[in-house]
Amino acid sequence: MDSASYFDSPIEAKPKAITPVSVIIACALLLLAIGIPIVYSASTASKHGAATFVTKQLIGVGFGVCVAFFVSRLDLEHLRKYAVPLLVVAVILLLLTLVPGIGIRRNGSSRWLGVPSLAFQTSEFAKIALIFCLAHYLAIKQNHIGKTLQGYGVPLLMIAAITLPISQQKDIGTACLIFGVGISILFLAGARIVKHLVPTFIAGIAAAAVLVATSPNRLARLTAWINHETTKSGDGGWQLEQALSAFAVGGIHGTGLGQGRQQITFLPEAHTDFICAVIGEELGLIGTISVFALFLIIFIAALMHLRRAPNMFQYLLTAGTVLFLIMPALVNFYVVTGMAPTKGMSLPLVSYGMSNLLLTGALIGILLNNQRNWPRPAFSKRERILREVVQT
Repeated sequence: MDSASYFDSPIEAKPKAITPVSVIIACALLLLAIGIPIVYSASTASKHGAATFVTKQLIGVGFGVCVAFFVSRLDLEHLRKYAVPLLVVAVILLLLTLVPGIGIRRNGSSRWLGVPSLAFQTSEFAKIALIFCLAHYLAIKQNHIGKTLQGYGVPLLMIAAITLPISQQKDIGTACLIFGVGISILFLAGARIVKHLVPTFIAGIAAAAVLVATSPNRLARLTAWINHETTKSGDGGWQLEQALSAFAVGGIHGTGLGQGRQQITFLPEAHTDFICAVIGEELGLIGTISVFALFLIIFIAALMHLRRAPNMFQYLLTAGTVLFLIMPALVNFYVVTGMAPTKGMSLPLVSYGMSNLLLTGALIGILLNNQRNWPRPAFSKRERILREVVQT
C-alpha cells in the first residue's frame, strides 16, 4: 500500500464508552442505592411505619426514572418557543398554593398542590421553568447582556416572579437557593459584575435580613445557630444538637446500617432534611465522606460535560441543571454540620420526597438529552488525517 494513501485515509474512531454524563448517572444510582435503606432506617419511628415510606420512595424513584426518560427524548430547541408560557404556568401554580382551600398546608407552610396523600411541591416545577426561560432569553439577548433593562432587568424580573411567591410560602431557603442559581446563570451569561450583580446581591441579602427580622420563628433559628451552646433546646437548636450528636456517636465507621438511635426519638425530620445525620451515625465518617465525594464527582463530571455545549442556550440550561443538583446538597451538608442556620432542604437522590425525586429525574433527563443530541467532538467521528509533509 502506498504510504501517502494510507495516511490520507480517514480513521474512524470509536466513541468513548465512558462519558461525563454516564459518570453522573452512575453516581446518581449509587446515591439512590444508599438512600433507600437510610430512608427506611430514618423513618422507623414514624407512626406510618418505615415500610410505607420506603414504598413511596420506590414509587418516587420509578416516576423519577420515567420523567428522566421522557425529558431525555424531548427536542429542547423546539420547546424554546414555550419558555415564557412555561414560566407563567409556574408562577400561577406558586400563587395557587397561597389560596386558602387550594394550597395544602404542612407545618405552617403552604407549598403543595394536590391531595394530602399525594401532594406536589410547586417550587420544584418552578426551578425547571426558571432555568429554561432564563437560558432561552439570555441566549437570544446575548448582544444586550450589558444593558440594564433588556440584558439584566428582564431576567431579574423572571427571578423575582419565582422567588417572591416562594418567600410568601414561608420557604425562604428555597427562595434564596433559586435566587442564587438565577444570579449565577446571569453571571455565566456575561452580566456586569460591578454594575449589576453586586448591587443585586446586596439587595438580596438585605431583603433576606428583613424577612428574618420580621419573623420570630426565623429569627429564633438564626439565634440558635449563632448561639448554639446556649440555645440547644430552642427552635432550630435542638435539631442541630441531635444531628451533631449523631455524628459523634457514629464516629469513623458508624454504628451499622439500621442501628442508629437518634432518629427514633431525638432527631426531627430525620428522613428528609436531616438524613445526612442518620448517614453519619450509621455509616460513620467514611459513609458521610463517600456521599459527599459522589456529589463532588457529579460536579466535576458536569463541568467536563459543559465544555461540549454547542450554543449559549444549551450551556446555560445545563449549568442551571447542575447548580440545582449540587447546591441543595451543599446547603444540606452545611446545615446538618452547623455551618449554616437550620433550614429545611432535602439531600437530592437520598432524602425522602416524591417532588424531590421528580425534579431530580427531570434534571438528569436534561443531561441525558444533552448526551443524545449534542454533537460529539471531532475526534470521536474522525481522527486527524495524517499527511506527509513534502519539502519543495
